[in-house]
Formats: sequence, structure tokens, C-alpha cells
Amino acid sequence: MLQIYVLPQEITHTWNNHLSRSGMFRAYGYLFFFFFFLSHSVLLSSLPIPPFRLEFFKELLNNAEKSLHDMFVRTYGVMYVKNAELFKHFFHELRRYYASGGAAVHLDTMLADFWAELLERMFRLVNVQYEFTDPYMECVSRHTEQLKPFGDVPRKLRLQLTRAFVAARTFTLGLALVPDVVNKVSTVSASPSCVRAAMKMLYCPYCTGQVALKPCKNYCLNVMRGCLANQADLDTEWNNFLDAMLSLAERLEGPFNFESVMDPIDVKISDAIMNMQENSMQVSQKVFQGCGQPKPTFRSRRSTKDSSFPGRFRPYSPDARPTTAAGTNMDRLVTDVKKKLKHAKKFWSTLPETVCVGERVAQGDECWNGTAKSRYESVVMGNGLANQVSNPHVEVDITKPDVVIRRQIAVLKEMTSWLKAAHSGNDITFDNEEDGSGEESGSGCDSPSCDNDDMYFSTPLPVKPSMVSPEKTSSSGVRLTSCSLVLALAGLTLALLAPHTR
Repeated sequence: MLQIYVLPQEITHTWNNHLSRSGMFRAYGYLFFFFFFLSHSVLLSSLPIPPFRLEFFKELLNNAEKSLHDMFVRTYGVMYVKNAELFKHFFHELRRYYASGGAAVHLDTMLADFWAELLERMFRLVNVQYEFTDPYMECVSRHTEQLKPFGDVPRKLRLQLTRAFVAARTFTLGLALVPDVVNKVSTVSASPSCVRAAMKMLYCPYCTGQVALKPCKNYCLNVMRGCLANQADLDTEWNNFLDAMLSLAERLEGPFNFESVMDPIDVKISDAIMNMQENSMQVSQKVFQGCGQPKPTFRSRRSTKDSSFPGRFRPYSPDARPTTAAGTNMDRLVTDVKKKLKHAKKFWSTLPETVCVGERVAQGDECWNGTAKSRYESVVMGNGLANQVSNPHVEVDITKPDVVIRRQIAVLKEMTSWLKAAHSGNDITFDNEEDGSGEESGSGCDSPSCDNDDMYFSTPLPVKPSMVSPEKTSSSGVRLTSCSLVLALAGLTLALLAPHTR
């Protein structure tokens, strides 16, 4: 069990003299460093986002590709095998789109190219008695929209893929932002005034031998709110960000459900193929009228028969479909994440209360008030930088907000705007490389109309918001003023939690 020893006799009760002695810092400095890792892990564990869940959407893509491949081999046989690279490329581009967004793949263009290529291949197969040149097939591709050879499947699938991918990607970026913000904020340096106040609160009673005396609760709150003034200012944008995440999560449970789009994608593509086959004569006649009569070519009856399509596609039963490594479906996943996101609300503003609670502090007259064993009379300050102007224990310059904290507030605000756009089925891309101006695409979607498959959405996918690395602060081995604020607060938490012994 960790022991906290009484300070050496030569250290007097005058606190300013104590702080001038590097021996005191050496005596307790190692505690701060040792418990940095513990406190940091506790900080992150209170916002748990299991890493495998960020791979959930990729697994759904992999499973959808495997499902389509297995069933198309069984249903279309050699006809599919000869054209399998088209479908393999289709899923490859979807993965790139999910990983890198519109910067790598423009979804509308990719889907249009896929259907155009599929039309060309199928048109040749259903018209094996003709010979088609490349310019002729280009003419066929140009008439794809008017011909609608695949029925309404391409349009509906584009809408479903667009809003599902935008929601899934943006939601995943939001999940990844949570620990990133915590990591960035944990680098904020402690001010000398904060360290002085924390050390005074914890160890000044030891000089008179009152090692079991706990800080008064309100005294502890004032010290902690002074030390965490900048962090508390994160709370407004943090809560806005979490509200936007929760709102988008509801979309993922409903009309933007990624799983409900990817699971039956094999069925949808097969329906499009069968629609083309069933209407091949009408489609061919329209093409011949628009592009001209092609030259006939000699084909044996056998080759013509071999080129025809087998019967209609039969999808997997739900029990036969592959499962993800997560071992769960989309609804359970989102429900679980929503609970954790709700738990994380008001995280930064309640940090002082998290420390100054229960048996770690005392109330009434039986506590250390900063000068003696007596009741604490000072008014408790509010949270945030602006409320610390009259903090009796920690000197806070309210005119100089912390740069790292302000950057994280900006990052949260930007991500919140992306989440709100994704909630409406839109995607926002910021071109930071050219002029920093923002471009918004997509027609938008109000809550009732998002359930309608006829709603139009356009898509470049969002790039990941830039996370600006905080400026590094110098550190010396024994000077606590140059240590991370988390180091100091870790030592403070340790002292409050540890048993007081002589």
C-alpha cells in the first residue's frame, strides 16, 4: 500500500518558503509522474469507445462483398466469374470512399461508371448476334439515363448508399474525435499558481502533524475550478458535439442504417440485372433507334444459349448471412454507443466534483480550510475561465485563454457542423489546401422526408477535420510548473484517494 509520509522537519509552515525548496518537489514529483498514466487511462475509460467498433462498418462491407460473390457464383455461374472484376472494383471503391471520402472517390461518378459498365457488358450478352464497336458502346452508355435498363434500382441505391455512407463516416469520425480531444487537452500545462494551491491544500496540514485532516469540500472545489478553468470552457461545444452525435445515431438506427443498406445490396444489384434481362428487347430496340443498327455476326446456337442468364437471384436467409467480428447488429451497436455518449455529457465541467467528493473531502468544522482546521467560509466559484476572476486560491488570467483548449473548441464546433449536415443527408467538404473556403453539397433532408427513398442527395464525402497538434511545452525533471496539468491533478487525485497515515 502506498504510504504518504510527513514532510521533513526542516520544511517550515510558511508555504512560500516550502515552494522555494526543490527538495519538496523531488519528494512528491515522482508521484505525479507515476500516476499520470493511471489518471490518463481513467480519463479515457470514462469515455469508452471500444476500438473494434470503429471497424464495424468495414466488416459490413466485407460481408456484403462475400455475400454477393457467393450467391452470384451459384446463381450466374461462369457468366459472373468472367465479369467478377467489375463487382470487385465496385466494393474496392466503396472501401476507398469510406476510408478517405470524396477526396478519393466521388460516389455519384463511381456508381454511374459501374452501371454504365454493367450495361455495356449485359448489352453485348443479350445481343450476341451483333458485333459492337467501341464508339457504338459509348453511344449506348450515353443513353443509359434515358433507357433506364436497370429500372429504378440505380437511383434508389445511390440515395441509400450516399446517406448511409455519409452518416457512417461522419459518425465514425466523431467517435475517433472523443479520445483525440482528451489526449490534446491532457497536454495543457499547469500554472504555478495551480500547483501552489494544490500543494497547499494537500500537504500544509502535515506541517502541524494533522496528516488525517481532509480538505474542506468547498475549498477543494475552488482549487479545482481554478486549476480546470480552461477545461471547463470546453463543456458547451463538447455537449453540442455529443448532442449532434446522438442525433445522428438516431438516423443510423432508422433511415440511414448502414447495415440495412449493405446487407441486401446483392439482392438489389441482382434485381437490376434481372430487370435488364427481362426488358432486353425493348432496351435494344431503343438503342438501335438512337445509335443505329449494328452489324450482325455469326454465332452458333450453343454460344447464344450459353450467354443467357439463369433464373432469378435468391438471397441469403438472415441466419445464413455472415456476422461481423463485433458479434452484433447495427441497432445494438448504436444503442450501446449512445449510452456512453450520454454518460460523457458535462464531462469537463464536472471534473472538480469528480475529485472533491465522498470520503476524499470533509465538511463542517472538521476539515482543512487552507489556514486551519475550521469551516471554509469563502464563496464557491462557478465553472469556466470567466468565473475565476475572484478565485481566492488560484490566480487565473481570464484575458489569456489556453491556446490548446481554444483549438479543441474550434475542432468540436467544426465536427458538430459536419454531424448536423450528415443528419440531413448532406456532406460538407472543406478545401483547406486551396483557399480554406467551405463547399457544401447535397440538397438537404428534413426529418419526415428522410424516410422517403425518392429524396435526392449529392455527395462528396467529408474529409477528416484537421486536429491541430498543441504546442509542446518544455519540461524539467523536478519543476512541477512545467509538467502537464494532468500530472499535477493526478497527484492531487492520488492524495485525496490515498489513506492518510503517519
